[in-house]
Amino acid sequence: MAFELDLEHNLCTLAHQIYTNTYQPKPAIAFIVNKPVQREIFAADFADRVVHHLIYRCLYHQHIDPFFIKDSYSCRKGKGTLYGVKRATHFIRSCTQNYTQDAYILKLDISGYFMNMSHNILYNKVMAFITQKEYLGVSAQTLILLLQKTIFTNVATNCRIKGNKSEWVGLPRDKSLFNKPKGVGLPIGNLTSQVFGNIYLNQLDYFVKKELKIKYYGRYVDDMIFVHKNKTVLKEILPKIQAQLDLVGLTIHPKKIYLQHYTKGVLFLGHYIKPYRAYISNRTKANFYKVIPIINHLITVSFQITWATMTKVRALLNSYLGTLSHAKCYNLIAKALQNLDSKFHYFFGCTKNYSKIYIKKDYWLWHYTQTYLFTKQGTMFC
Repeated sequence: MAFELDLEHNLCTLAHQIYTNTYQPKPAIAFIVNKPVQREIFAADFADRVVHHLIYRCLYHQHIDPFFIKDSYSCRKGKGTLYGVKRATHFIRSCTQNYTQDAYILKLDISGYFMNMSHNILYNKVMAFITQKEYLGVSAQTLILLLQKTIFTNVATNCRIKGNKSEWVGLPRDKSLFNKPKGVGLPIGNLTSQVFGNIYLNQLDYFVKKELKIKYYGRYVDDMIFVHKNKTVLKEILPKIQAQLDLVGLTIHPKKIYLQHYTKGVLFLGHYIKPYRAYISNRTKANFYKVIPIINHLITVSFQITWATMTKVRALLNSYLGTLSHAKCYNLIAKALQNLDSKFHYFFGCTKNYSKIYIKKDYWLWHYTQTYLFTKQGTMFC
């Protein structure tokens, strides 16, 4: 990256801009991804990502995170999707007295969550947490200015498009920031957007727990799950939740309201949860199988391996193995790994429970050498 080529100088320049209040976000890069669904992404400039991490470190863990309910799972230390699945399983087991009594599951999703966030509402919610004069050596005034730049900047008005504009064909208009009015919508992918996603519905979380008295409730960004013995109670809370969402400009997705008896199971955070067990979703399985030929292509197409390639392969596999191993998909993992090219095993090993791929110790210092080549017969040299 250009920023890292002269890292010390660029960091000093950025720090000077921050402390002299001259910092301005740079144009983001807009592009489309098609997996798992077609989605618009705005990638922030590297310097802006440094600022996002500064905001996160100064405010989030010590001063904002403690105010969230236990069952808000996204972008929080010690939580995440697997924790959310475990909690949802616990909700069902507890509410049904170990699957011996009736209970019902309500699952909701919000239509265009990030795309419909109000900048003004979000800013006021974040400002409510700023009560000190200084955070990790950064003044509250400086943090407020950085928050203003981050929240109120319209990334769609001054961005660079990666790829072809035709890639936006098929993307619904309400799924693109290019079609949103000023003051509405956050870019998907930024660290700050994930954090703001927790803050934006924090009051709703407390409304559900304190006012509606729903004991078994959890939320991951805009995916919400409720478990209750009485189906009527779950039906009756729907308009009350929508009334709260109206206050912040959001709407329950009408096609993603799921209300069923717990024995029917529920798809939540990539897992299909049923009594006594939880399965990986078919989409997750399919995506994992698609990773194998991608890895084989990376390590065979040019008969060379770079350190960057090895770390990319490790990251690709480990992004799936953690989830799959927790769901006890050992046979599925073993079968998939058998299809990896033989060159893979020169460099990588796997833990016994298939939870992690690692680069073998013999090659840890090899990142000082640029490439590792294979002849067409498979002989390695560097």
